[in-house]
Amino acid sequence: MTEVATQEQVSADDWAAAMAEAAPAANSAPEESKQVAAPIFEQFSGGAPKTGTHNDIDMILDIPVQLTVELGRTKIAIKNLLQLAQGSVVELDGLAGEPMDVLVNGCLIAQGEVVVVNDKFGIRLTDIITPSERLRKLKR
Repeated sequence: MTEVATQEQVSADDWAAAMAEAAPAANSAPEESKQVAAPIFEQFSGGAPKTGTHNDIDMILDIPVQLTVELGRTKIAIKNLLQLAQGSVVELDGLAGEPMDVLVNGCLIAQGEVVVVNDKFGIRLTDIITPSERLRKLKR
């Protein structure tokens, strides 16, 4: 009957052998030089272990996200903020007719223009931000 060693046992034995070789070398004089054989590594297959499930986008389609349309931003002193009342106008940095930012969970994904459909506001997307552009903006 042949005994088969598992990958963990082989790996542990390799580490034990390497540690045993290193211990005498640490105690020897610095002038002594030993050549150590190059380790042999197995090919790494990469990726997560296969558990029988496949990469399927259907798994994430029901996850809710927050979609926000941003008209503009401004900075205001607390003194002026406390003076705001019903009917007050706050000036934003966005210009009239300028595309508005569409954010998903705070990340810019598109720009668009405001539309009114059946007395409700909406946004018509005019420009979708590509994943590479999003990564470039994150690196700034």
